[in-house]
Amino acid sequence: MRPGLYPSADPGDSVGNHPERDTKVENHMSLHQERKSELVTKFRTHESDTGSPEVQVALLSERINMLTEHFKTHKKDHHSRRGLLKLVGQRRRLLDYLKSKDVTRYKKLIEGLGIRK
Repeated sequence: MRPGLYPSADPGDSVGNHPERDTKVENHMSLHQERKSELVTKFRTHESDTGSPEVQVALLSERINMLTEHFKTHKKDHHSRRGLLKLVGQRRRLLDYLKSKDVTRYKKLIEGLGIRK
């Protein structure tokens, strides 16, 4: 056997043994759930609100921002781009609905999210 052809026998170098990778995945998932809870508590209209247009738009905006970051590194991911366009359309419909029902809530929401200039 020639030296240098095979990885070292160090347990940290073995294939499939990446504890730092496992913790990053768990942290990413919990961070996402925590971020979702933060958005719901920030934009809810009352204590048990989880489905108002404000909350839905905030959650959609977060997903849109995450997908936009994804496309900066994965420019040819056209299948996910279709999903992004559907999310943007859904957010647009919810914003139109909110604007027709209550303009002050609409203005407060777009200011809070920073989605309009």
